[in-house]
Amino acid sequence: MTASCTFLFIMLSLFLCNYQSDKSINKTVVAINYNLSEPDKIYILPNALKEVSGIAEADASSIACIQDEKGIVFIYDLVKEQVKKEYPFHNSGDFEGIARVDKTIYILRSDGILFGIENYESAASATKSYATGIPAKDNEGLCFDRQGNRLLIAPKNNYTTDSHKKHNRMIYAFDLTSKKMIETPAFVFDLKKIKKFASENKIKVPMKKDNKGDKKEIDIEFRPSEIAIHPLTNKLYVLSGMERLLFVFNMNGEIEYIQKLDPDLFSQPEGITFMNNGDMLISNDVKNNKPALLRFNYIRK
Repeated sequence: MTASCTFLFIMLSLFLCNYQSDKSINKTVVAINYNLSEPDKIYILPNALKEVSGIAEADASSIACIQDEKGIVFIYDLVKEQVKKEYPFHNSGDFEGIARVDKTIYILRSDGILFGIENYESAASATKSYATGIPAKDNEGLCFDRQGNRLLIAPKNNYTTDSHKKHNRMIYAFDLTSKKMIETPAFVFDLKKIKKFASENKIKVPMKKDNKGDKKEIDIEFRPSEIAIHPLTNKLYVLSGMERLLFVFNMNGEIEYIQKLDPDLFSQPEGITFMNNGDMLISNDVKNNKPALLRFNYIRK
């Protein structure tokens, strides 16, 4: 073999190795079947929902909304594009998450208190409250896990002072049969693994300079503003509103997808939910600080 042939063989081998490596990395990023750069529909919400903090599917054509200062559940009609019902359940407070379980709507207050409006559509509806005892004080994410018959609750901040756990982020579970919290967290996310995933897959995420100020490193805090489980794929979606990041995990807690959200579209994303057909809704502020819902149709392949 001539020297030139040997050189070409080596270069081709290196190219194939790099190609296979890149190919294996790209396979780890699971497509989520949404075009997040172009909403299929934008619903401008009334001023009563200016501080909308959580949303949940109510039926095939409406969603339940919670406003973070008023103890009222608003049912918003997606066809008529207006609020069609209001269900008061408590006085003022810092209400952050909402989830529907059959005929009961659950609302999460930031201090971890759960409110359940049983038979919410009935004149004989009743509201009960549950003290979860979550150690975190700033809880925002709430969703129904149908397969586990539980509510998942996500604190916004990392509350632990244990240096060995400072890179961990927890999601807790409230058992709907016993109406009690499960002591062991449902998910424990390792922030180091999330950052490694973003780095290995070359995902565009916030960056910051290291302590020496001469090298950039990934800047992900992972502060959930809302969570939801996809009705068709059973994946856990976590919206970190302050960072404008969307994370997708499988139910083993393994990271599968991260996307940086366009600030022109997502000025302040706070809530996320899915319709039964897979369409995704994200509550958000739009231009001139108008509250809005962005709808992204599920793309079937």
